[in-house]
Amino acid sequence: MTSSSQNSNVDHLFRHQYGKMVAILSKIFGLTNLSLIEDAIQDTFLQAALKWRNNQPDNPEAWLTQAAKNRTVDLLRQINAQKERHDNIINGAVALEINDYFLAHEVEDSQLRMIFVACHPIFSTDEQIAFALKTISGFSLKEIAAALLQKEETIKKRLARARKKIQESNITLAYPHPNEIQSRISSVLQIIYLIFNEGFQSTKKDQLINKDLCGEALRLCKLLLIKENFRTGSLYALFALLCFHASRLEAKIESNEIIDLKNQDRSKWHLPLIILGNDALNKANEYDDYSLYHLEAAIAAEHVRAIKFENTNWTRIIDLYDEMYKLMPSTNFILSKAIALMQVDKLKEAKSLLDKVDIEKMPHRKHLIHGAFAEYYTKKGELDSAATALDQAIEHCSNEMEKNYLIKKKNNLRS
Repeated sequence: MTSSSQNSNVDHLFRHQYGKMVAILSKIFGLTNLSLIEDAIQDTFLQAALKWRNNQPDNPEAWLTQAAKNRTVDLLRQINAQKERHDNIINGAVALEINDYFLAHEVEDSQLRMIFVACHPIFSTDEQIAFALKTISGFSLKEIAAALLQKEETIKKRLARARKKIQESNITLAYPHPNEIQSRISSVLQIIYLIFNEGFQSTKKDQLINKDLCGEALRLCKLLLIKENFRTGSLYALFALLCFHASRLEAKIESNEIIDLKNQDRSKWHLPLIILGNDALNKANEYDDYSLYHLEAAIAAEHVRAIKFENTNWTRIIDLYDEMYKLMPSTNFILSKAIALMQVDKLKEAKSLLDKVDIEKMPHRKHLIHGAFAEYYTKKGELDSAATALDQAIEHCSNEMEKNYLIKKKNNLRS
């Protein structure tokens, strides 16, 4: 195994195991020792990266689990556990107790508890999201800053405030009171949605897709769906949305180039995920609650149901964007509706909407707005204006793969 592939494998395992380890060790030692726990887990993965450099174990996950158990013993000593526990820790009841914490159902239970801790009302919304991305999904400070479009120092301060609140309020790894569960669910769903989005459309300069993050978001949804009292129409709708989007991942990039929706090879779309998404969307409609996730999933459903791009039910999609805007007025929905209108050649209506978009209120999406104007001018046959709009889109685009896509689009304008 090459050094780069070995590092990639460690990164993959880190993404899948970090949250589990934080949850388990927090259950054992308490959230007040969170900083110590996170440092210990970082050390475990550093140890793995070094030890696996020349010889990777046959079962890396088992190796990491055992390493985590060993680190648990070390932590017990570090936080001054009672001496009699030290004496019996390797062969006694404590060792058996530690093993029990690492059983699959205990891992899932610990992670579910951690999800709800992350959405504790004592945290601000910004603290909730930063804390969840760090503790549940193993985001680095840099990744959280990129996902939230904030400075790393800002994220560092938010995490420090969250940990301080845990200490001061003695927050434990416990489920909220049954009466509080539903009020926290919306924050939980927002975090899962954000995790998936960072995987589906990365904010990194050198990466467009991160399948691990998409998988992590799907896994967290499935964890919540296991418990009947956590199920809501919004949760099922979100799961449906993620399934529909994830089904298209393999067709989104070919030969390191972006393939837009119109030109994707739809035979590469993953049918089992589409079926799973349809089932989840049907279940979502059996509940009384209704959310933006229902509408966004319905739009995604229209895309995956179309045999060809030309068969897409754009009229239905436009109506759904109208519903979304009524539910929560947003510039994003105006932009999306304008793009949909262009697909049915309602160019005058589309331009009217594009002119309403305040580009300064969407600083991190300027390239998308300019790209939409380029699409409008192209359909109008005004190629000079289209080229100018594409130049502006390229200027404001930070992702290299997206930038190359826009450059290629400009080069093909007159072909």
